[in-house]
Amino acid sequence: MTERGLNRDGTIAREGTLDRVPAAFVPVVDAARAHITERFGRQSLHSAYLYGSIPRGTATPGLSDLDLQLALHNEPTEADRVDAKAIEALLDRAFPQIDGVGILLTSTRVLLSDVERHDGGFFIACLCTPLLGPDLAEQLPRYRPTALLARETNGDLARVLPGWRAKAAEATTDADRRALSRLVGRRIVRTGFTLVMPRWGGWTSDLEQSAELFGRYYPEHVEHMRVAASIGRAPSTDPAVLGMLINDLGPWLAAEYTAVHGEKVPRP
Repeated sequence: MTERGLNRDGTIAREGTLDRVPAAFVPVVDAARAHITERFGRQSLHSAYLYGSIPRGTATPGLSDLDLQLALHNEPTEADRVDAKAIEALLDRAFPQIDGVGILLTSTRVLLSDVERHDGGFFIACLCTPLLGPDLAEQLPRYRPTALLARETNGDLARVLPGWRAKAAEATTDADRRALSRLVGRRIVRTGFTLVMPRWGGWTSDLEQSAELFGRYYPEHVEHMRVAASIGRAPSTDPAVLGMLINDLGPWLAAEYTAVHGEKVPRP
């Protein structure tokens, strides 16, 4: 892998491996594998993946969360969602080194579909680390840091902002505000990075590096982007910080993104 996160042929390298999981998180990953196997089994589960800071080897005990993607043979059912929530709760209670657990449920049909080729497919092939079952990446193309990839991964920020504003208005506890600020901070930084990704010519998921790379091209907005990176790792309960991201940086970023890359194709 090059310093820009690419393979020798210029395609984006898969960013995580099980070998990189920090020692403090190995028991968490082992327990996740066991619970997923017990709850879902081969008839329901095609494959399971880790993503985020844990398989990248950059997780911090007590601060990082555990992120999992399950690819199911069929469309997720309500029973599947109940089982996923049960696993999230079990792991979150059992391991103080993680700050929350998130499990995504998606069918293999969706992940391998043409409409998800540069979104869900890219996510599996480049950002996810195989944990259980056959790897769907073997059925997907190799990806490059192109404007098409930028548009189809993060070109829908304008459609997301109203929902964030509604959630911010409805937030009544510090836990609500922390969860929303983490979500918003990470998404803003990813969008800022992918805005400049084709010009930089590489890939990273590191929040701080993403903010600094963004700042090379948009120095007038880099301080706000650094704030987004900070609360993406250490969420804030300050409504003013969240308001700055949702009402100031977010709308500018959405408009600039559309002007540079266009809008993401709406999903059915």
